Amino acid sequence: MGVIEDRLKSLNIHLPAAAAPVANYVPYVISGTLLTISGQLALGEDGKIDPGHIGKVGGNVSAEAGRAAARRCAINLLAQAKAALGDLDRIRRCVRLGGFINAAPGYSQMPPIMNGASDLIVEVLGEAGRHARSTIGVAELPLDSAVEVEALFEILP
Repeated sequence: MGVIEDRLKSLNIHLPAAAAPVANYVPYVISGTLLTISGQLALGEDGKIDPGHIGKVGGNVSAEAGRAAARRCAINLLAQAKAALGDLDRIRRCVRLGGFINAAPGYSQMPPIMNGASDLIVEVLGEAGRHARSTIGVAELPLDSAVEVEALFEILP
């Protein structure tokens, strides 16, 4: 087991099986030393979205539940990275996260929601997890997920 997987274990985080795409795209692309991971929803280990992570943040989904959904998305990003690379220790750094928050009309506190994902990536990767980020509010997300997160990682060959 590698350093990153040891850290996941110490944080009591179990990576689920990587989710299959739901449309005409691939879950990840490796180009040179970059790994791009398609947007991941807040799917639990059972492949379903927790009812508390369905709907609009600032509406029927609390800020706390929104942060938890973003954290779940980040766990799913790492599951995709594991599927892509085989060894998470090939991750040199997280370059960028992109967050999409299914926001109720008038809700503008997206950055703290996205911290659920950002904090998890830094917790797992340490300084190599510090990243650039964009976070936007959207009207709808697939499966009515409260959050979706995509990632760009620099990897070792």
